[in-house]
Amino acid sequence: MKLATFTAGGPPELGVVQTGADGPERIVSISRAAPQLAANMIELIAAWPMVQREVRAIAEVGEPALSFRDVRLQAPIPRPGKIFAIGLNYADHIAESGMGVPEHQVWFAKAATAANGPFDPIAIPPGGYVDYEAEMVAVVGAGGRNIGRDAAAGAVFGYCVGNDATERAWQHRTPQWTLGKSFDTHAPFGPWITTADEVGDPHALSIRGLVNGETRQASNTEHLVFDVWDQVAHLSQAMTLEPGDLIFTGTPGGIGAAMKPPKFLKDGDRVRIEIEGLGAIENACVQDLA
Repeated sequence: MKLATFTAGGPPELGVVQTGADGPERIVSISRAAPQLAANMIELIAAWPMVQREVRAIAEVGEPALSFRDVRLQAPIPRPGKIFAIGLNYADHIAESGMGVPEHQVWFAKAATAANGPFDPIAIPPGGYVDYEAEMVAVVGAGGRNIGRDAAAGAVFGYCVGNDATERAWQHRTPQWTLGKSFDTHAPFGPWITTADEVGDPHALSIRGLVNGETRQASNTEHLVFDVWDQVAHLSQAMTLEPGDLIFTGTPGGIGAAMKPPKFLKDGDRVRIEIEGLGAIENACVQDLA
């Protein structure tokens, strides 16, 4: 099931995306059919064991439905509780970074205010060195603390396409990466959440990152150094994972900073990230005039 947050001339709504042979065709509004179920995506995820049967019934009935052309997709979770991302998690990216395979998982936080819609602009700060990072995003469902690897799959609600956009100059000013990873608009994800039951094995999905139509990154999630289950188990040793938390699972080689010469994003560029079975996001880059 593909669950989205969208607007259609009014406040944000929750919906089920229904697709045809040529892609998304319409959205069935959960918010209009059963407003009592949840006010937002985090509430829906938290209540999923109790409400999923009703949501599936709404999807089967298919009403009320809106044409996909008449809605605007928002970030599936407009303000996640936590956004964590793992660094150096594909062998080719480790090699292009000039570093060794990490003994321990390398984690950093992205501010919740970095969350951005799947088709909304990425802001380029004045004099910025903004880079792209194509990533699969795991969305926490049941969550918990001290989750064992064998139980990790049950803690994940679903998956999205993401871009761990990064301001490289800020990232490398200090050993701590948080500021360089947390500029507003620098965590676009979506276009919806594909529930884990529909994805199956998340470690066998092709992933691509394109800039202005040029393929810069191309890999498969089978090449993750630490897979999703390792990541969930590791993070949950330190903190309680909660419904709607986001885990950016790592980027393959091909980042702009590693090119010779480096190719950073600029005003007018378009970045597209595609993951097999999860869809695609595409964001225009615009000069930040704030």
